[in-house]
Amino acid sequence: MSLYGLLVFSAVYLLAVASPGPGVAAVIARSLARGTRGAPAFIAGFLVGDLIWFGFAATGLAALAQSAQTVFVVVKYAGAAYLLFLAYKLWTAPAAPVSDAGPDLAEEGQKPLQLFLGSLALTLANPKTMVFFLALLPTVVPLEKITLIGFAEMVVAIVLLLPLTLGAYVVLAARARRIFKSATAVRRINRGTGAAMACAAVAVATR
Repeated sequence: MSLYGLLVFSAVYLLAVASPGPGVAAVIARSLARGTRGAPAFIAGFLVGDLIWFGFAATGLAALAQSAQTVFVVVKYAGAAYLLFLAYKLWTAPAAPVSDAGPDLAEEGQKPLQLFLGSLALTLANPKTMVFFLALLPTVVPLEKITLIGFAEMVVAIVLLLPLTLGAYVVLAARARRIFKSATAVRRINRGTGAAMACAAVAVATR
């Protein structure tokens, strides 16, 4: 794969990852309510999901993926259900000031594996991700001509760009979270982010 082609792919992929959608909404909402706790596991699920979709597109299995309607309907509703679960947890979370030590991830039902599987299901069900890899990507990169080295180069680009982009969202949201010092403000941000998460769930389930 030429350097120019790799740069074009990287630029388009970066824009796709950074643009608003259910995944970005989930990352921002969760970071506003929970800070950086659990962020690596949460982001890892998005990364693996993107790599799975890229694998389908690059190996010519896109048609097979699109034909597996039942599987993707199940995954879609699983991702939406997970977002609704997060929305419920945020809406009902105790309104403790941000300066106080929050509950442990395990106490919230937010173990790393649960976070990973939840964001993985969300990515596999995300209409924006499907459109990018199965429809937009083939118009940007001639996938039928990609060599094994070119495939590896694109995987490296995904592995670098997605965590950096979503990680930046996490850091910015976590810093914004520090503004909310009172219990009333924390309650409002929890419920606001919970509502945003519920909206993302509806967007996933209805597309």
